[in-house]
Amino acid sequence: MPNRFTHRNLPQQLLKARDALMAHFRPILNHYALSEQQWRILRALDEHGQREPRELCAQCQILSSSMAGILARMEETGLVQRVGVASDQRRVLVRLAPQGDALIDEMAPLIELQYQYLEQAFGKAALETLSAALEGFIVAQAKPVRRVVLPALP
Repeated sequence: MPNRFTHRNLPQQLLKARDALMAHFRPILNHYALSEQQWRILRALDEHGQREPRELCAQCQILSSSMAGILARMEETGLVQRVGVASDQRRVLVRLAPQGDALIDEMAPLIELQYQYLEQAFGKAALETLSAALEGFIVAQAKPVRRVVLPALP
């Protein structure tokens, strides 16, 4: 049977690459009893400061239906704080709690060292090229792309 596809399965490649990369960082996250989602939130708050939950959803690629529960658990464990916006009672901001900030202080050197090990193994230029290509692809999504017209279902 001939191959019906001429293009590579890019979504599958990206998933495999993500999983391969995270395999280098999961032991650190597991050591500190953090889920990948919790780490993405901590890192986003560290890099960008306090954020509204909807902003965290977009930055961390977490569905809003999951975010509330994750933030509640993180608040219970003292990693984040939720504070109301004085000018708008409906809005809430999430920020690092002192314990979350201290955890990042402890983890950052390990994360950075793991990146150095990756650079040694694969080459700094290769990782920079990969990062630039991914960032370029993300930015390019602002450009409209035609979508196929789907056939009517029987």
